[in-house]
Amino acid sequence: MSSISGRMSESSVIPRVILGVDTSLRSTGYAVIRMNAPGKYQILDCGVIKNKASLIHSECLYRIAGGIRELVDTFHPDTASIESAFVQKNIKTAMILSLARGAVITALAEKGIEIYEYSPTTAKRSAIGRGTATKEQVAVMMAAVCGIDVSGVPDDSTDALALAVCHANTFHGDSRLSGSGKKV
Repeated sequence: MSSISGRMSESSVIPRVILGVDTSLRSTGYAVIRMNAPGKYQILDCGVIKNKASLIHSECLYRIAGGIRELVDTFHPDTASIESAFVQKNIKTAMILSLARGAVITALAEKGIEIYEYSPTTAKRSAIGRGTATKEQVAVMMAAVCGIDVSGVPDDSTDALALAVCHANTFHGDSRLSGSGKKV
């Protein structure tokens, strides 16, 4: 087994293309943005990696990892941002989410992509200024910030978009994000 540590850079270069991922076993949201200037984002793609309820977990994980690899091969992101793991009351749900998160992290690491994680509260605070925002509020603000129509866009996609924007904002001195963005 070869080491990947040599392929992953330790630079603090401002990323230009960012992949945001909102992980879930059945509906993993993703968004790829290009940062043109501070606060100016161009959406290159956003959507959902869907898995039918009839698929077994291993097939879902395979499809999630494959979808992430395809996004990386297509858009060549500089970095990726994901939601940090959080405490679930339902242990089974937490374990399944952890598996899906692992598939995403592994696929990104295989491609040498630096990964940063943000809490849901931090991503929302960065996106709309309030950490307790609803999914609908996040979608409305992402529409305004990115100049898109989000009607019909799944919440998982707009959440992923918020994660990508949050990561972009960390490189432009957003004081609300001080100390966030743990490298995975």
